[in-house]
Amino acid sequence: MAQHILVVDDEPKVLDIIRPFLEQEGFTVSTATDGNMAMEMVNERQPDLILLDWMLPGKSGIDVCRQLRLTSNTPIIMVTARTEEADRVLGLEIGADDYIVKPFSLRELVARVRSVLRRTQDASISQSVYVRGTLKIDESKFKVWKGQQEISLTPAEFQILVTLAAKPGVVYSRLQLLHAVMGDAYMNYERTIDSHISHLRKKLEDNPADPRFIQTVYGMGYRFGDNL
Repeated sequence: MAQHILVVDDEPKVLDIIRPFLEQEGFTVSTATDGNMAMEMVNERQPDLILLDWMLPGKSGIDVCRQLRLTSNTPIIMVTARTEEADRVLGLEIGADDYIVKPFSLRELVARVRSVLRRTQDASISQSVYVRGTLKIDESKFKVWKGQQEISLTPAEFQILVTLAAKPGVVYSRLQLLHAVMGDAYMNYERTIDSHISHLRKKLEDNPADPRFIQTVYGMGYRFGDNL
């Protein structure tokens, strides 16, 4: 069954270019032209991934992403003309799984889509369950609990957590984590790992400023605490 992509952009010309190319690549595609329509489409169609333009009339792409993350872990790729690092970090911190800057090639777009979907699929077919202190991580169900509370994570956040939790105490560099989560096509985005780590800590740690689960090893990278 073809995977379903929702493309959200207020420029008809952009939709007219992206939609047929994605369909040619084997995807089922729906489109929306504003934030409110996007929210309706997500509820009705349950897409496998959302390509979400940053600048939309009415409800912005950032607002849509933030609202979706309250109830959904559907993968989101932000599509934008903004090039500043602060903007990219903002998109990742509010829950986007990836970020692509206009203008982009259609082949790069498809590569990003396939990579994010592959991460989600890999997580869903794995059978490992990790219990680390008060955390329980079930890869087969793509679920994380802290005590009795289920924690909603994006696919990128989930894969980073699984990578670290699988080997407590082992230090991973940003580059190693990026490779584990996104593959070789994303080596220029090494610093985005910091945004995902920050977001994970806010969700998992009692005190994000003094983390027990995901610890920084200065000058080297990150590790999962081995003294829980």
